[in-house]
Amino acid sequence: MTEKPSQIAPPAFLDVGERRIAWRGRPGKAPGVVWFGGFKSDMLATKASRLDRWARAAGRAFMRFDYSGHGESSRKFDDGTIGQWLEESLAVIRSHTEGPQILVGSSMGGWIALLAARELARAGEAQRLAGLVLIAPAVDFTQALMWERMSPEVQQEILDQGRWLRPSDYSPEPYAITRALIEEGRDHLLLGGMIRAHCPVHILQGMEDPDVPWRHAMELVQRLAHDPVSVTMIRDGDHRLSREEDIERLIRAVETIA
Repeated sequence: MTEKPSQIAPPAFLDVGERRIAWRGRPGKAPGVVWFGGFKSDMLATKASRLDRWARAAGRAFMRFDYSGHGESSRKFDDGTIGQWLEESLAVIRSHTEGPQILVGSSMGGWIALLAARELARAGEAQRLAGLVLIAPAVDFTQALMWERMSPEVQQEILDQGRWLRPSDYSPEPYAITRALIEEGRDHLLLGGMIRAHCPVHILQGMEDPDVPWRHAMELVQRLAHDPVSVTMIRDGDHRLSREEDIERLIRAVETIA
């Protein structure tokens, strides 16, 4: 069940450029856990809230945050890009976590978690990485799962108007897919070559997921040839994987890496 901001302590904020990034975290045992939310999701959503409860009971360090344009952070959603959200994620990790972390990414958050792992390793900070748990990882989704599936008419509208309002299965209101999101996302594509996570990876994937098909997750597995990878396929699982049994699988995956 999604938490309401009024039910818990207010967030702290981190300034990343001109963006104010809301975060909630607590110290605890290592390795810590960092939550990377999905596209249009926030840190009070079901999986993040349940993982926070588990971490509190286990005495584990836990960090969750909202990308700009999401939840309690500043800016409009339409202004966001993958590069901005990656920058914010790295800023939170570097400024408000200590020691090795398990990066847990849901949907788009799975892509950003992989990008964050790559950037940390490039910067000589691979010791921060204890493992990755990826839930329906939407790697390269702006290109492979959006742009390449769009009709020529929708593609032209994005090019001409700078945005397209996409109907949502998860909200009564459509949301904007911007030209900036699509074009800037191409700077961060991973599936064109081999991918290094520099740590163990566990993927949870629903086989009834209409947004991130299970074959997309298996393509990612093939690209992660140099890291230990385990996959849990959930035959009747949807994209959210927010049922009680799904969340129990998520917690077990985190515990296994820990």
